[in-house]
Amino acid sequence: MRWKDMRESANVEDRRGQGGGGRGGFRLGIGGIIAVVVISLLLGKNPLEMLGLVSQFTGGGQVNQQQAAPAANDEGKQFAARVLGDTEDTWTKLLADNGMAYKAPQLVLFNNPTHSGCGQAVSAIGPFYCPADSTVYLDLGFFRELNQRFGAKGEFAQAYVIAHEVGHHVQNLMGISDKVHRLQKGKGEAAANALSVKLELQADCLAGVWGHYAQSRGLLEAGDLQDALTAAQAIGDDTLQRNAGRNVTPDSFTHGSSAERMQWLQRGFDSGQMQDCNTFGGKG
Repeated sequence: MRWKDMRESANVEDRRGQGGGGRGGFRLGIGGIIAVVVISLLLGKNPLEMLGLVSQFTGGGQVNQQQAAPAANDEGKQFAARVLGDTEDTWTKLLADNGMAYKAPQLVLFNNPTHSGCGQAVSAIGPFYCPADSTVYLDLGFFRELNQRFGAKGEFAQAYVIAHEVGHHVQNLMGISDKVHRLQKGKGEAAANALSVKLELQADCLAGVWGHYAQSRGLLEAGDLQDALTAAQAIGDDTLQRNAGRNVTPDSFTHGSSAERMQWLQRGFDSGQMQDCNTFGGKG
């Protein structure tokens, strides 16, 4: 992936090395649990699933220890800023073609617990987009997990993660997120989860749309798409449940199965058309 040829975004705030839990490490007490639940509800996720992920990634409660700030402009930050810049260029044009203005999101890099418009952001939650402040929150350490724990290697796999969260920002600008959250109110858990899955799969598809145009500009190389598909497969709900030694329960899915995530990412990549990302239309 030729990410160094992408334009670097100025909409990146580096909070790495700030905050944290002191010498003993940050532990998820009552306040932390409340923060995770608040973030879960705002993002349309299952709080119990989110708390389970925190426990799984931290060995029962320790989220992360105080970490120092990396070099001011290390390669990880440059990578994230350039991928973000390229998404800005792509979505500015695509939304303009559809009569809309694109207001770019912010990207916050962090490695210690930090505040967000959706509550406290901790590394164990993973990358997320907060609609309350139009910001993507990312601990670059997630990319190491993606590589070492999930076997999803390659820079385009990492770029897909960023582009997926930017896809949520596009949904927010278009009013799709608000509509879904309104529909979720008053529904049972399974029905609310099903709507969350459709929202997440659409974000996967929108990430693929961005990838389509990155490829058209000669920024991708052989094997890049497969790296992203491997990442999508690795973080499917069924695969995560199976790897955690749990029974696969589709009614509890909030992001979609591995097959679905790969399918919609591929669809957006092949098409390059936002209109082909209608996961709410009932067609697979």
